[in-house]
Amino acid sequence: MRKLKNSELARLSIDGFKQANKTPIIIILDNIRSLNNVGSVFRTSDAFLIEKIYLCGITAKPPHKDIHKTALGSTETVDWEYEENTLNLVKKLKADGYRVASIEQAERATMLNAFKVESKSKYAIIFGNEVKGVTQDVVSASDFVIEIPQFGTKHSLNIAVSCGVVVWDLFSKLNAIKS
Repeated sequence: MRKLKNSELARLSIDGFKQANKTPIIIILDNIRSLNNVGSVFRTSDAFLIEKIYLCGITAKPPHKDIHKTALGSTETVDWEYEENTLNLVKKLKADGYRVASIEQAERATMLNAFKVESKSKYAIIFGNEVKGVTQDVVSASDFVIEIPQFGTKHSLNIAVSCGVVVWDLFSKLNAIKS
């Protein structure tokens, strides 16, 4: 096996990315403290053609050198917007037809591997603060809660890792429906 060169990867240009059909997923970052986590979420969102990222509360906004360090230019490709109040955003997105899911450990949560996507649905997925998670009022306003199954002693993942796991899973399920 030979590693591929960057020139062999058929990467989209910025304009090509902007014009590409997007995955019907919006990511909401609810009071994320780490700028490196924010940058990582941008990079994951670019990789899976995510529709948009909302940065809420204390979540930092580009441009910032610590976001740029992990985003590697994806703040220029992925659409994003700042919204101070996460709960107000959730209400607006639900009114616009999005199915809203908090990624959290909660009563009656659906395990990610058991979660079924609907082909015509648009999704907004919320990732919470590194210590406190998604706020209870936002969890309560969500259509459902999705939990990532975990089997070790910690039962928590870094928010950027959680985002990668959930986005990959939903992306795969949505694309399987299209096929």
